[in-house]
Formats: sequence, structure tokens, C-alpha cells
Amino acid sequence: MNAPKIPFRSSCSSGSSCGDGDGSVQVHQDPAVRIGNARVFAVYGKGGIGKSTTSSNLSVAFSKLGKRVLQIGCDPKHDSTFTLTKKLMPTVIDVLESVDFHSEELRVEDFVYEGYNGVLCVEAGGPPAGTGCGGYVVGQTVKLLKEHHLLEETDVVIFDVLGDVVCGGFAAPLQHADRALIVTANDFDSIFAMNRIVAAIQAKAKNYNVRLGGVIANRSAATDQIDRFNEQAGLRTIARFPDLDAIRRSRLKKATLFEMESTPELEAVQNEYLRLAASLWAGIEPMDGSSLKDRDIFDLLGFD
Repeated sequence: MNAPKIPFRSSCSSGSSCGDGDGSVQVHQDPAVRIGNARVFAVYGKGGIGKSTTSSNLSVAFSKLGKRVLQIGCDPKHDSTFTLTKKLMPTVIDVLESVDFHSEELRVEDFVYEGYNGVLCVEAGGPPAGTGCGGYVVGQTVKLLKEHHLLEETDVVIFDVLGDVVCGGFAAPLQHADRALIVTANDFDSIFAMNRIVAAIQAKAKNYNVRLGGVIANRSAATDQIDRFNEQAGLRTIARFPDLDAIRRSRLKKATLFEMESTPELEAVQNEYLRLAASLWAGIEPMDGSSLKDRDIFDLLGFD
């Protein structure tokens, strides 16, 4: 039996504006453009921490549980899904520009590609540097997917979001997500970025459905620093992935971990992804985390 869907909630009434925290200049998504009944997860973390690897393998894990999965890459590099599709896909912004932004001229196959094990893949892309807002890109992507009825039969949507940038533009997926997941390593820079992301999620949670879903420890032999931060911030680690060479090689081979030659260590990682997917689908309880002051993080993690 399928678990009950997480309901969409928005406190933005028609004709009104929602604040996203003091000083926010966030451009709000059209409240009519809702993703629907899918479980929606936004994956954040420091640049280079392994968000795309985590997102892609989590997408495969959901698909192996029989779920219909859509992964949306939200990075101008448009490389979120290339281990699933084995190539760099055209971005939504690129294909819209090719038809002078007349979306009615586009076909589904112009911007949606089927990847490994049936995972649907979309690369939102980004505006030219210094000329636009990432929030517009996310909004146009969701709108286009709705116009082509691609979200109606989707069980899980995963947003893989650019680096540790928490400006209004790249925080836009939080306006659609049910749970935000933070990928981190057991080091100061990753945890510092995680703290800023927690603050962004707190701001969005005031007016949108999104809540903290938990921390994913990646490339970490130990988790002592993560554990210390979690205790202070009210978070918890929901999955842990070691720094295996097979994970690094999977990106080079344009393959997900589920396609790599099996070893006991790799099988343990695959099982951890399957366990995480099952836990998220069952409905993980939100966390009431709180960000720390910058100085407090330095003190907590042993810096003078």
C-alpha cells in the first residue's frame, strides 16, 4: 500500500505577497504552478560535495522501489543527470531560447530525457552570468513540465540545486519542495555551508511547505564534526556514504553506482541508498533545526 501523500500547503493567498524573511527580495513562483501530488525533495550542499552523485543514485533507488522519478538539475553546468543519461543534456533555457520562448512549439523529447532505470531527467540550466535570476529558470522549468502534463503521474521529484548559493534564485526549489536534504562532509567548510542552507530553509518554511528532512554525510570516514553541529542545530544524519574510489570512478564512467561492478563495499552503499529512499518515501519527520551564528560555528569546531 502506498504511503499517504505529503499535502501541499501555501500561505500565499491570491493577490497577496509572502515574505521570506527580513530583507528578502525573492521573486515568488506563481502559486497556480504547483508540482502536484509527488513527493518533492530539494538537495543542497557545498559546491563539489557530491550533490549530483547523491541525487542521481537516490533517484535510481526510488526507481528500484517502483516509483516514477523525475530529477531536475538546477545548475548552469547542466551535469546533474549525466550519469543517468550518459551525456550532457540541453537545458530548458536553451531549448526555450531556440523557439524564442514560445513553449507551445516544444515537444517533450526536446527537454526531457529518460535515464537509467526509467528516471526522467531535466536540466533547467541557468541564465547567462550576471544577467538573470535562477528563480526564473526554476519557475519556467516547472511551468513547462506542467504544460506537458509530465508531473501528473510522477511519484518523486528531486531538485539537485547549485552549490551552497542561497540567494533567492537558487533557493527557489524550496518553494516547491516538501523536504530539503543537506549533503555535507565531515569538515568545517561543508558544515559552514550547511549552516547557511539551514537558515535559508528556515526562511522559506515560514510561508511554504518545505521543512528540513535531514543531513546526508558524504565522503566521510568519520562524522564527529557533523555530529557536533547536528547536536547544536537540532539536526540528525539520515544517511552516510563513505569516500569510496568506486564512487569517484562512477562519475568518470558516466554511470550510477547501481551500474558499477559489484563489490561488498559498493553493495553496502547501494543498500544505504535503497534504505534512504524507502525512509523518505515512508515519510520522514521534519526537523526543527536552527542555524548558528558564524562565530559559534568557529568556536564549536575548534577554530581560534
